[in-house]
Parts: sequence; C-alpha cells; structure tokens
Amino acid sequence: MIEAVNDQTLADVLPLIAQYQAFYQVADINSQRNEQFFSQFVNHSPLGALFLYRQNGKVIGFATVYFSFSSTITAKVGIMNDLFTLEDYRGQGIGKALINHCLDYALNQGAARLQWVTALDNTQAQALYNSLDTHKKPWLFYTYAPKT
Repeated sequence: MIEAVNDQTLADVLPLIAQYQAFYQVADINSQRNEQFFSQFVNHSPLGALFLYRQNGKVIGFATVYFSFSSTITAKVGIMNDLFTLEDYRGQGIGKALINHCLDYALNQGAARLQWVTALDNTQAQALYNSLDTHKKPWLFYTYAPKT
C-alpha cells in the first residue's frame, strides 16, 4: 500500500533512505541530516512529496517527487528524484506502482510530466523504466560543487 509520508511516518522510511544512499555509494550518510532534509516533503508540502510502500506493516519501498520547471516545454515538471525498493521485494511491481503513483501526484499538482535520471549501471531499474511507456534521451548529468 502506498501512503504519503507525514510527521508520524517519516521515521519509518528513513532506514530505507539510508539504504538507498548506500546503494548509490554516498560517502557520508547522516541520519539527522536525512531527517531534516526529507521532512521538507511531508504533510502535503508545495515542494513535493515523499511516498512509502508498506506491505504487511513493513516499509519496503519509497519514492520522492520534487517540482521544477522545464524551459523546453515551458511547464512545471515533477522530478522523481528517488525510487527504491528493498532487494528482496524487487520485480514484484512495487517500483512500477510507486512510479505510477508519483505520475498521478505530479499531474494532479499541475505538472506536465514526471521525469527522472538513473545511473548507467543500474540495469535492473532501467528494465523497469523501459517496460513503461517512457521516452528516454541520452543526456550527460553534471554536478558542480566547491572543493572542500
């Protein structure tokens, strides 16, 4: 079952967020910083939403949608910045259900589409994305930050 995360359920999804970050080899996983950051997307925030997937009382997946804008289509867009399902539950339709839920949410919030990126080596996720009626283009994703 998919539910929007609120103040009372944020703690339920934080361990999965840490596992997601570990999957993407984040060097400094900080639970306090995660709680502070992801609390922005609870309780129907205008910034976006955090959704969890619960099965038999256990949180086994989550997705986060943020909002931005696209100059090429001159419209608001939903960005599915995070999608994660525990490894033992992959291939059971949970990721697809979360994606469709995020799409519905984004469209209901006035977005023209839902978009996301994934790592080139994340072939399992790409198989799911390719099974949907998605459109993909090869882009290079850059980040630029001051040296510490």
